[in-house]
Amino acid sequence: MQTSGDLIAVMLFPGVDLLDVTGPPEVFSLLRREVPEAAAYRVVLAAESLEPVVTAAGVRVLPDVTFEQLKDARINTLMVPGSVETDAAGRLRAVTPPGVVAWTHTLAARSARVASVCVGAHLLAAAGLLDGKRATTHWSTAPQLAADYPAVTVDPDPIFIRQGNVWTGAGITACLDLSLALITEDHGERAALGVARQLVMYLKRTGGQSQFSVPMEPISTTRRMEGLRHHITANLTAPLTVPDLARQASVSERQLARIFKTELGTTPGAYVESARLEAARARLESTDDTLERIAATCGFNTIDTLIRAFRRKLNTTPTEYRRRFHP
Repeated sequence: MQTSGDLIAVMLFPGVDLLDVTGPPEVFSLLRREVPEAAAYRVVLAAESLEPVVTAAGVRVLPDVTFEQLKDARINTLMVPGSVETDAAGRLRAVTPPGVVAWTHTLAARSARVASVCVGAHLLAAAGLLDGKRATTHWSTAPQLAADYPAVTVDPDPIFIRQGNVWTGAGITACLDLSLALITEDHGERAALGVARQLVMYLKRTGGQSQFSVPMEPISTTRRMEGLRHHITANLTAPLTVPDLARQASVSERQLARIFKTELGTTPGAYVESARLEAARARLESTDDTLERIAATCGFNTIDTLIRAFRRKLNTTPTEYRRRFHP
């Protein structure tokens, strides 16, 4: 099967996450609307056979071609979505069907670039495509990816990561951001921003933006910790030192550290900084406040402290963040 260099092949297999499969084609299809002169991508869904495939959502999807038909094709981009199952302990685990792994390895060799969507990174890793590379995936399966494939440097924070011609994307809707990044590489920033507008994605996120935010942290199990979280959010300009928080919670400093580690998996200081950073991100996105005012009202006190936090946590600066994400 000989094809043009604009072929995008999306792998399809039973139990795959539906949005991982349908999201990227929707993004790619809008390119011609925004840039009529651009060469259209040809997107095909490829599976083991041409029989309908039942996704994790229970929706049946009809493949366009088989993996076999693509083995001699010239593929621009191979997109590898993922699938999860629940183990006996009730935890989500990414699945890597051996047949899909084998075809991932075979088709990747025919592809100019390869991109995993969400937990599809586990399939790339199983196929040996991430060895020695930095990669991301959905935050819930990042520990599994790191444990199963020690040759891969797993970073669960970014929206997407590029390592040469291999891209890995974070969870679920991050497939839209990843697809926009691929359009940017092929057709430039203006075209990608136009497609983002068509998708009503006015916040076109960069790969360096974190897939986490403080409101997404697990809800703690005790009233004491919930009270502390609310206290921190309501008092970002206060010192919020470990002794301060320990007094607020009526516990020792050692017990406070143990509570944060057990319930939130972090330290008091790191949580406070994340809360302040989240508040600063919200102000950068929704207000025209100066950096000096944002630093003061979010508890960073100085612009330099604010900038260092953004560089350390988000790999960008407040000014660059505002330029990209302020509507």
